[in-house]
Amino acid sequence: MTLIKSISGIRGTIGGKAGEGLTPVDILKFTAAYGKWIVSKTGKNKIVIGRDARISGEMVRNLITGTLQSIGIDVVDLGLSTTPTVEIAVTEEKAGGGIIITASHNPKQWNALKLLNADGEFISDQDGKDVLELAETMDMIDFSEVDELGCVLLDDTYLQKHIDKILALPLVNVELIRNANFKVVIDCVNSTGGIFVPALLKALGVETVHELYCKPDGNFPHNPEPLPENLMALSQEVMAKKADFGIAVDPDVDRLCFIAEDGVAFGEEYTLVAVSDYILKAHGGNTVSNLSSTRALRDVTEQAGFTYNASAVGEVNVVNKMKATHAIIGGEGNGGVIYPELHYGRDALVGIALFLTHLAQTGLSVSQLKASYPLYFISKNKMTLTEGMDIDGLLKKVQDKYCAQPHSTIDGLKIEFGKEWVHLRKSNTEAIIRIYSESTSEANANNLATRLIADMNEILGA
Repeated sequence: MTLIKSISGIRGTIGGKAGEGLTPVDILKFTAAYGKWIVSKTGKNKIVIGRDARISGEMVRNLITGTLQSIGIDVVDLGLSTTPTVEIAVTEEKAGGGIIITASHNPKQWNALKLLNADGEFISDQDGKDVLELAETMDMIDFSEVDELGCVLLDDTYLQKHIDKILALPLVNVELIRNANFKVVIDCVNSTGGIFVPALLKALGVETVHELYCKPDGNFPHNPEPLPENLMALSQEVMAKKADFGIAVDPDVDRLCFIAEDGVAFGEEYTLVAVSDYILKAHGGNTVSNLSSTRALRDVTEQAGFTYNASAVGEVNVVNKMKATHAIIGGEGNGGVIYPELHYGRDALVGIALFLTHLAQTGLSVSQLKASYPLYFISKNKMTLTEGMDIDGLLKKVQDKYCAQPHSTIDGLKIEFGKEWVHLRKSNTEAIIRIYSESTSEANANNLATRLIADMNEILGA
């Protein structure tokens, strides 16, 4: 059993003993703390909730709803929904916050409570710490008497509201998409994408949609993280149906990737690159991604005459950097597109609409579109360290070794070698250093990672 308490929420495997897994006791504890914090922070007693289709989702939803009612908070329950839809609903409902019941790309035995503020964005580092601290003082929480209990409103209208907001965006061209007559295969991993993605494609005028794993019952047919190795069935179906491309989303529909017409993955790193390219060509502006995302976004942005900035890893960090630099588009290299004109959150649905408009406008195939961008390869590795080791000290010595190279320390250590880079950052949950490296070839990216691992081993040996 696993239970991880972090500043952005609580996640874990279902079952086990309290404090060791995501049990009813833990769900009640953290929901009550969050609810009390929302009321004290905003003065509002309304919270929006929504869930993906995980098997445990209904059970967790019932516990959250009852707990919020027990402390006098009204609940707007969107039912089966997506992370970006809940984010949009928080501001539309003028609620104090929101809880998304999803463990994102984790396997089916996991679930989580993702916590939003009144702006429909993930709570900050300090806010998360305040909620965790309050959760440890449960005996101080007063529960409501019978006449002060919160009420529950079931609202299934936000699927259409979300789609309508996407269709209203100036850079989403439904006529152009319809006239392209795309033939599409979708893999929604038997979660809520199976409801939302077909509805969006229909609204965009895409008539030929072959559905793969679109029954929202939470029985994930493969590892739900939308990586090429997990999308072999989608690749095969794209070629078998002679489709123009395939679309894959994760269980809560905030990550997006495409499969080209030849069955080859477009690459989740390039989802944001392609969408940003379209936005930049339309009206220009600055861009943001995290330090572990591909350099291709920087290249495309600078080629257009604008400024790229990098943030620490984590959606809240990307959003903060976007606001600080007035970025018009941003996100993460995991297929997460953040388009502020709609809202500040990763949103696979708006990513689909913008990508399809871009593709239709270019007249290119998906493989041709990919070939039009700078080609980079990312190698992802990790180095296991002894428990209790001074990882910060180790990274400082690596920094000293490469002090002549351009580098950043806002999140671990990122070192640039021309158009190559390596990013070293310690895990928050394991005694490891994550080592991401990128170059213009897979071999060079791997060699760069190997080189830095050897450097760290040499430092540790000394």
